[in-house]
Amino acid sequence: MDFLRPADWEEALAAKAAHPTAVPIAGGTDVMVEINFDHRRPEYLLDLNRVGELYEWQTDGPDVRLGAAVPYTRVMEHLRAELPGLALAAHTVGSPQIRNRGSVGGNLGAASPAGDSHPALLAAGADVEVQSVRGTRLIPVEEFYTGVKRNALAPDELIRAVRIRRATGPQQFSKVGTRNAMVIAVCAFGVALHPHRRTIRTGIGSAAPTPVRARVAEEFLAAALEEGGLWESGGAVPPSVAAHFAELAAGACNPIDDVRGSAAYRRRAVAVMARRTLGWVWDEYRHSQGRGARCA
Repeated sequence: MDFLRPADWEEALAAKAAHPTAVPIAGGTDVMVEINFDHRRPEYLLDLNRVGELYEWQTDGPDVRLGAAVPYTRVMEHLRAELPGLALAAHTVGSPQIRNRGSVGGNLGAASPAGDSHPALLAAGADVEVQSVRGTRLIPVEEFYTGVKRNALAPDELIRAVRIRRATGPQQFSKVGTRNAMVIAVCAFGVALHPHRRTIRTGIGSAAPTPVRARVAEEFLAAALEEGGLWESGGAVPPSVAAHFAELAAGACNPIDDVRGSAAYRRRAVAVMARRTLGWVWDEYRHSQGRGARCA
């Protein structure tokens, strides 16, 4: 196994072009596990740790541009206001050591359906900024996942950054695991309100071959809130609406039975998380509008 160590981004792109099978490594929290268990034995490792721009972020626009190697800890410490859903998801990632090394870019590169950042990215709305020596392109995050642990990257492309919509309303994240910490998600759910567009976005993890949005549930809830005048009134979401939203969210799943949970359990858990996270975000929205009563 050869070790490539570019000094800057241009060298990294050139190395990837010359060696398309090279596996990028920065935090190494996924790659090193696979190598240590002999699940992967790449011909080349492409070390990106000296590429400083991958550890930077910008917040001076409608999107937060998050460098591919920014650790989860930095998201939690510095971007909680701009990216509340992602910050909540970051809290559930591994241990402090993993959060200090792991990154959203690494999560995207691995493309595991159980990756903790995926539901938050789907709910917030994000584009993956990828680049090669041929140029740059932006891939909507919902189009980035192409299969179990597969993504839309061309062989010569690297993830440079993720452009995530700055929060304009409350966001929430929930995860079910077999224990409280350092665990792969049995399933996960993210939801974000976008009051300026009067829309809702969701993200579901570990309940389908890829992370997915519950689009039918989103459309139903947006219509119910609009028809009920709830964006203006701040009224409680009717229990029947919340229950149907949860049912539709579960219907977006295509889970499997495995050692962490059954398909039936995952569907049920997603429904419960959808209903609960909706209650949390709607309560927060109502409080932000000066209404103190709790969501029904």
